[in-house]
Order: sequence, then structure tokens, then C-alpha cells
Amino acid sequence: MNNFSKNTLTENQDSRIADILEQAMAAAKGNNWLLVTQCLQELPLERHRKPSQPPRERSTARKGSHGVMLDEGDRDIILKLALEVLAEGDFQERWEVAKIFPAMGEIAIAPLTDIISDENADLECRWFTCRILGEFPQSVVVMSLIQLIERNEDEDLTEMAAQSLANLGSAAIVPLSNLLAKEESRLLAVQGLAHIRHPDAIAPLLSIVKDPSPIIRAIAIEALNRFHAPQITTVLLESLKDTATAVRKEAIIGLGLRVGELPENCNLVNHLQPLLFDINIEVCRQAAVALGRVGTDAAAHALSLILKSPLTPTGLKIETVRSLSWIGTPQALEYLGAGLEGESKSTCLEIISVLGRTEFPSLKPKATQIIIDFLHSGQGICQETPVKQAIALSLGQLRESSGIDSLRELAQDSEEGIKLHAIAALKKFSY
Repeated sequence: MNNFSKNTLTENQDSRIADILEQAMAAAKGNNWLLVTQCLQELPLERHRKPSQPPRERSTARKGSHGVMLDEGDRDIILKLALEVLAEGDFQERWEVAKIFPAMGEIAIAPLTDIISDENADLECRWFTCRILGEFPQSVVVMSLIQLIERNEDEDLTEMAAQSLANLGSAAIVPLSNLLAKEESRLLAVQGLAHIRHPDAIAPLLSIVKDPSPIIRAIAIEALNRFHAPQITTVLLESLKDTATAVRKEAIIGLGLRVGELPENCNLVNHLQPLLFDINIEVCRQAAVALGRVGTDAAAHALSLILKSPLTPTGLKIETVRSLSWIGTPQALEYLGAGLEGESKSTCLEIISVLGRTEFPSLKPKATQIIIDFLHSGQGICQETPVKQAIALSLGQLRESSGIDSLRELAQDSEEGIKLHAIAALKKFSY
């Protein structure tokens, strides 16, 4: 392209930008904030150009990755218009214009921080401003958000400020850590730290795992579960004895997620087994899940005790059955087979179902035999249609030849639904 063509293109681009800006300014005079936003979204905003960069000539400043770039005068007008929409628009208009500010770079920071510090400004406007500032990882933004949290003016506003701090990542860790020292701001500070997945957040989180507030302790433990460090394991083990249900639950979850990282001298089964009988059913359930992740015969034995206890609620028994199936050892299958004796229909159905999903080829014959023995055990529950259908389905999934005779027997059942399940299962075998 020759110089004449380039100049012509630049002039056309300049003219289009000027037209869009004129349209946007006219729309602003008529309080048509939606149109203002639509106009601004058509402009080629350059992302994150530092204000310290020297201004360039208009003809060269227009050139960029999108073929054109705005000069400082244009950007000042755009910023002014965007701030007007933020101040005067409705929720949807503010939502749309909020997307424009990050593209404008650091020139937007000063007016935005002024808005959140203005206690007389519209609360919704300040809420959106907090949300926007979460895109600017500068120290001045961090301090402005912290100051807003410390004033504790409005719950929604301070929550958004904390969320924006979290979005800023590692830049917000030190300021948030300082907030932990104040009781009135500690909860919001730990909530902010909980959203920052950076190793530097570990130390401040560890500093509050013994906080008097159970809510703060639980949030800190939940956040620490995302990290992997030896000192965290010690804290999690200690937290298993916490008086707060939420803390015990989060500690169990964390230990279950790091089973493969625990030292050899850490007998996790001994730590978790008492929690299978916790006063809170959700803690019991998480303990069962964690033991399933441990995957040893010792863990299977601990689970078998709660499976055979008549005091165990059905929901917890079903969770225990699933955990035993994850362990997937011959001993675990033995405990599942024992669980079929005298249990409720829902528990039996779950056991039959997980046995049918046995994946290890070496275990499939044993799983098949357990199901066959149950079918011919003479228990009244074995005559119920849903149970026979489940047996047929599981034998078909296992595809062990030892199950064929039982399937043929079920295919002759007087109940049509049982027949269909058995016939479908038999079709899975290759003769």
C-alpha cells in the first residue's frame, strides 16, 4: 500500500471515530445511556497502555493491532462518557459499560477510586465500581478497597470489595493479611484470602486456624485444602477434633484429597474412624468418603463396622457402600457381601449395583458369586421385583459365565419386568 492509500485509510478511520464519539455525546445529552455504551463498544480501545508512555502523533497513534488506536483526547472523552453511564445508568446499562473500563487502562483508576470513597454516591454505582476495580492489580486499588472494607458501610458493598481484592491475586495478600489483625474486618479478609490461589496466602491462613470464630476457622481450613505443604497436614489432623462441625468437615475433605502425600507414620484410618460416628451426619459422610480414598483393607474394616451397625442411617450406609466399592479389594467385597444380610432394600440395591460395576477382572468372579449367593439366600427381599431386576442388570454387567444359570432362571420369572432384564443381560454374553 502506498503512502497516499495509507493516509486515506487513516483519515477514514479518524472520521469514523469522530462520528462515533459525536453520536455518543449526543446520546449522553439525551440520557440515552444504552446507546452511549453501544457507541463506546464500537471504538478500538487499546488495552493497558501505561500513561507514562509518551503521546504520539495522531497519524501514528491511530495504528495498532486493530488497525487504529485512539489518542489521549479521544480516551479522555470516552472515560468521561463511561463514567456518566456508570453514575446515571440502570443496572443493565452499568453492567454493559463496566466491560469498557478495563480496556482503558490505568487512566480509569483515579476516577473509579474516587467513586468508591464517596459515601454520598449511589450504592449500586459504587458496587459496580468495586467490581470493575478487581481488574486493576495496582497498589492504589488494593488500598482503596481495603479502606472501603474497614469503613464497613454496607454489607453488599464490602462483600464486593473483598471479592475484588481476591480477584487481584497475590498483589492483595499483604493488605488482606494486615486486615486479619482487626476483629471487625477479619471475616472479610479471610474470605478474600480464600479466593487467592497463591502460595503466599498459606502463611496468613495458617495464622487464623485457631481463631475464636468457627466460621473463620472453617473458611481458613477450606482455603488451605487447595494447597500442598507439610504444615497444612498437621493443621488438618488437629482440626479433626475441632468443636465446630464445619471445621471438622473441611479438615476431613482436605485429608481425603492428600492421601497420597501423607507421611508413612500418619495412620489416617485411626484419625478418621471415630468421625464415622460423629454427631453430625455430614461429618460421618465425609469420613466415609475419605476412607474410601485411603483404599486399604484397614479402611475397609472401619467402613464395615458402620455398615453393619443397626444405628447407622440408611443414607450413610449407602455412602459407606460406595466407599467400599472404591477400595476395590477382595476384603472390601467380602464386607459388601456381608452387608446384604438383613439390610434394607435401598442398601441392598446399592450393594448389588456397585458389585455390578466392579472393574478389576480379578474381582469380577467374586462379585458375581456374592450376587448369586444373595439371590439364593432365601431372604424375603430377594423375591422383590426391583431387587431381582438389579441382580439381572449387575450379572449382565459383570459378564461372568458363572452368572448365566442364574440369569436363565430369572428369565423364566413370572414377572415380566424381571424377564426382560434377564433376557437383556443374557444378550451381553458371547457363546
